[in-house]
Amino acid sequence: MAELSEAASGRPPLAERLARNADGILEQIAAEYGVSTLDVVRALPEAHRTLVDGARFQDVMTAIGDWGPILFIVHTRHIVLECEGVLPPGSFGRGYYNIHGDSPIGGHIRAEGCKTIAFVSRPFMGRESRSVQFFSEDGEAMFKIFVRRDEARNLIADQVARFDALSRDLS
Repeated sequence: MAELSEAASGRPPLAERLARNADGILEQIAAEYGVSTLDVVRALPEAHRTLVDGARFQDVMTAIGDWGPILFIVHTRHIVLECEGVLPPGSFGRGYYNIHGDSPIGGHIRAEGCKTIAFVSRPFMGRESRSVQFFSEDGEAMFKIFVRRDEARNLIADQVARFDALSRDLS
């Protein structure tokens, strides 16, 4: 059915579109194609994504806590909330993964709702990007963690190395 609507709209199939150009806001691409954001990530060329079971939630969060300041993003239809800081250590309690510490990043995450974690390496707004995206059962991102950029807008090399190593170790 999606193929028919794509053909009727003159729009290329999703995987073909992403193979030609993986840039763009994933949520907007998902809306254009009538699929979930996770479906868009799954349609990215394999070189641009590594998918990990959400059961690795704590392992991933703990590792990212050692990266130094990161960019933590919550993207909904109505807001893109960005917070920069070190990801504090977390612990489980009362059904949540609780993060508290001397950082602007803090709160309570229902970790059991995380079904898939995606390590995404792709162009974004014409520049290389790396993000770890945590997806719920509905295929939408709970939140995303991005490798930060330096003053020249280049990705911080140490964080890229840590991202790549974690992605490789978990795949």
